[in-house]
Amino acid sequence: MKKPEPRIEPYTHPAAGWGALKQVAINLVKEKVAGGNYRTLFKQNQPDGFDCPGCAWPDREHGSTFEFCENGVKAVAAEATSKRVTPAFFEAHTVTSLMAQTDYELEQHGRLTDPLVYDAARDRYVPIAWDAAFELIAAHLNKLDNPDRAAFYTSGRASNEAAFLYQLFVRMYGTNNFPDCSNMCHEATSRGLPHTVGIGKGTVTLDDFEHADTILLFGQNPATNHPRMLGELRDCAKRGATIVSINPLKERGLERFASPQHTLDMLSPKGVKISSVFIRPKVGGDFALLKGVAKRVIELDDEARANGGERVLDVEFIAQHTIDFDAFADDLRAESWDAIVEESGVPIDDVLKLADIYARGRAVISTWGMGLTQHKNSVPTIQLLSNLMMMRGNIGRRGAGLCPVRGHSNVQGDRTVGIEEKPTPEFLDRLGAAYDFEPPREHGYDVVETIHAMLEGKVKVFIGLGGNFSIATPDTPRTWDAMRSCDLTVHITTKLNRSHLVHGRDALILPTLGRTEIDMQNGISQGVSVEDSMSMVHISYGMNKPASPNLLSEVAIVARMAQATLGSSKVDWLAHANDYSLIRDGIEKVLDGFENYNERLKHPGGFHLGVASRDRVWKTPSGKARFIVHEIARDTPIHRARALHGDRLMTLMTTRSHDQYNTTIYGLDDRYRGVYGQRHVLFANREDIDMLGFEPGDVVDITSVWDDGVERRVNGFTLVEYDIPRGCLGAYYPETNPLVPLSSVADGAGTPTSKSIPVLLTSAAQAIAA
Repeated sequence: MKKPEPRIEPYTHPAAGWGALKQVAINLVKEKVAGGNYRTLFKQNQPDGFDCPGCAWPDREHGSTFEFCENGVKAVAAEATSKRVTPAFFEAHTVTSLMAQTDYELEQHGRLTDPLVYDAARDRYVPIAWDAAFELIAAHLNKLDNPDRAAFYTSGRASNEAAFLYQLFVRMYGTNNFPDCSNMCHEATSRGLPHTVGIGKGTVTLDDFEHADTILLFGQNPATNHPRMLGELRDCAKRGATIVSINPLKERGLERFASPQHTLDMLSPKGVKISSVFIRPKVGGDFALLKGVAKRVIELDDEARANGGERVLDVEFIAQHTIDFDAFADDLRAESWDAIVEESGVPIDDVLKLADIYARGRAVISTWGMGLTQHKNSVPTIQLLSNLMMMRGNIGRRGAGLCPVRGHSNVQGDRTVGIEEKPTPEFLDRLGAAYDFEPPREHGYDVVETIHAMLEGKVKVFIGLGGNFSIATPDTPRTWDAMRSCDLTVHITTKLNRSHLVHGRDALILPTLGRTEIDMQNGISQGVSVEDSMSMVHISYGMNKPASPNLLSEVAIVARMAQATLGSSKVDWLAHANDYSLIRDGIEKVLDGFENYNERLKHPGGFHLGVASRDRVWKTPSGKARFIVHEIARDTPIHRARALHGDRLMTLMTTRSHDQYNTTIYGLDDRYRGVYGQRHVLFANREDIDMLGFEPGDVVDITSVWDDGVERRVNGFTLVEYDIPRGCLGAYYPETNPLVPLSSVADGAGTPTSKSIPVLLTSAAQAIAA
């Protein structure tokens, strides 16, 4: 495999446009996608087609528009590739030799074809019959002295059907140990919003974007992470909505965008301007910025009331729907502007500008991504954002609301149907009644707690329903030690990844069907459903021939694990594997909002799950939305590290390149940021580069500053001059995940603080010389 020549070359074109179409063609060729599979792209996100296995951005109700994005094509091409990883591949490669390959190289080998078991004597994976694989899993699970000594991970790619059956199996087995990808991304949303508005979901639908006059985008890069969102923002910008980007990085997709669906965009050298205003907080400065905006809204309202003008606050909404506003307002009035400016890193004029834009808006949508959720104070930040929206009644109004933008296609749906380490008593009561058993009541482990438990010998079996656990997680060397301490690791997957090589004493790789492939059970094609970021639930059917005749669906694998482990006295697992409508009948019995599930899925576009806060119904103890007072934190790990190291202390945020989706590396370019053929780069402000005594292009090593005595270090990163606030750095994950301490998590959410890591830089050349 020829490696491209690394270079840094500024990208001057609009996002998407001809560059995206070129990449679509390149990926179809690179993956050797056959003609029939290529044509299925035209059925992506269509009523009679299949659902994109990529991001969780929703589609219009009927999916009638020909629409797919560059990253969606990459995901589909990777799944529809003609390249195969057969048992002969593993006969030619030891696990040790594969560990030397990069994550990109591992991705390029193609689809797995057969179930495999690790042979320690030969350091190879070798074929195993499906029945023998399930017997091995059952033997390990049934010999544990406590069900809590097993952990069951779930990726956001899993369907509602697979996830519900999985959690039923695991709870019947006896544990709530459900670490999942939510724990690493939007957990602050899921844990923060219930305390303010009563439910941890967004309150908007795509229809609201048609009526919004103001859209605030916090901590997001839609052009890379959910490109179809840019099409929606384009339409908003074209009709005159004010779109504000609040992010340390000024991302190209929010500057200019050329929609491949619009001829005039493609003919224009500039594309469409998306954001009209860019606000640039320092990394971790969002909470202080939001507090400044809320403080200014209070000041504007005080001025209006004193002068007899129109109130800025929605006093009717506040009086009718909320509690604890007076304490919240008093705290804002008392807050120091100096503290707000210092901790946000945003000049006072920009804070006031943002507040004025918000105050003028009659229908405001606030969207956010992991730029808000992967910090120590992420839960207060999400709660403050929802409080800011409540100040002007921007929840439960047409064209207004909260819009957390999730990552993987069904990360929200998995949580809805029960992938939750902290289940409510009500959910467990209904699950137990529906299936005649007593579910475990003790809360289970999240992702970070699972890693700790493996290191401490408390968890000995790890089963992963999709994902790349060992790479997605923080503190990589410790996570690898944890995985290797297990008696059994099992990965249900479509393609080879790093986690399959970081294995327990016994290890299985179980290959599964992809979302785009025909799932035939007893001669009937089965569909699977997902819930997108806006609580729309819809079904889709694969269209491609399976990559191998020896693949099983995720549902079938879960069912056969359960059958082998528990038997069928309570649940006929194999019947559920043969007819997914039976699983949906079970979901309907256990969860509100899924009434007539199977029938409603027949409607083009599916149906919307009711979100109480959208209807101004508040599922809180008081029955009202709540304002919560939070102070600006002045004694965080970053503050303490800076007190020790002064201005040399930098704050690192991890980010995706454009050629990746979560941990899947499709290529080595990040063209919108001008990076080609490489991933070991470090984005830095030129003034910081000079202050630290470096030059752009110098190679540096990065070391975390933490208080546990563990050295966390990554080496060989090339400094790239970039427009990023002073004191801040950006780099790709998973390459910089080793720098994130396992104990550095969001208060109240447990999410790794991957967007705010205190670090120091040293010269790689000097280290080599020494």
